[in-house]
Amino acid sequence: MPQARKRFGQHWLRSETALAQIVNAATLTATDRVLEIGPGTGILTKQLLAQSQAVVAVEIDRDLCMLLHKQLDNVPNFLLLEGDFLEMDIAAKLADFPDFQHLNKVVANIPYNITGPILEKLLGTISSPSPSPFENIVLLLQKEVAERLCARSGTKAFGALSVRVQYLATCEWICDVPAKAFQPPPQVDSAVVRLQPRSIEPAASQPRQLDQLVRLGFATRRKMLRNNLQSVVDRDQLSDLLISLNLNPQVRAEDLSVTDWIALSNALAG
Repeated sequence: MPQARKRFGQHWLRSETALAQIVNAATLTATDRVLEIGPGTGILTKQLLAQSQAVVAVEIDRDLCMLLHKQLDNVPNFLLLEGDFLEMDIAAKLADFPDFQHLNKVVANIPYNITGPILEKLLGTISSPSPSPFENIVLLLQKEVAERLCARSGTKAFGALSVRVQYLATCEWICDVPAKAFQPPPQVDSAVVRLQPRSIEPAASQPRQLDQLVRLGFATRRKMLRNNLQSVVDRDQLSDLLISLNLNPQVRAEDLSVTDWIALSNALAG
């Protein structure tokens, strides 16, 4: 097994149980075309190849790319793209590979230090959702981040990330993955989550405003919402709006559900 590189946040998953749960969560069929971010040594890649029409893997580590080429170059439904996923124009890279276009699912054990940017590239943002959303995104993440993605309003884990992602996708907890399931083991436990992009109804009439409200609302978690948002809306006006929405005027940001945030944004937009 190659040496894991700390600067790439590499930890090799070695648990067959966790691998099976990841693959099962993807609900793969013979017509699926899968994007894998950070295939590493290819242990997950091989299982994806066996159950899907095609796999496009993006790997930044040159040494791992050499290893993957040696192992999988003769597999007809495998395509390896070398480079930084965050900087890569996947569609442009696939222009000359028609059999690997129209990727519809993502399955990946992603580097924990760039989870936020990866999520944004896959889903888009509140103000600019992905124009071509995936059907299914299964990710192995740091457990703390997974908790935030799947959190419900009124809980400690619920925050701005929860609202932003849940506006764009349903979030489902699949399983816990302990640190000992990796080599080398990370300093934190992990979890597998499944995200299914969706169009929320009713949507925000002014998505940029919703994005701003969420950012400001969670800026100081212990403050009441009317204090955190006073730079964009008068405190008394906000109190009246909250009451009209059947919300406590002393509510804090984490007490509002995604639907509440949308209703508040739309009410402010008039």
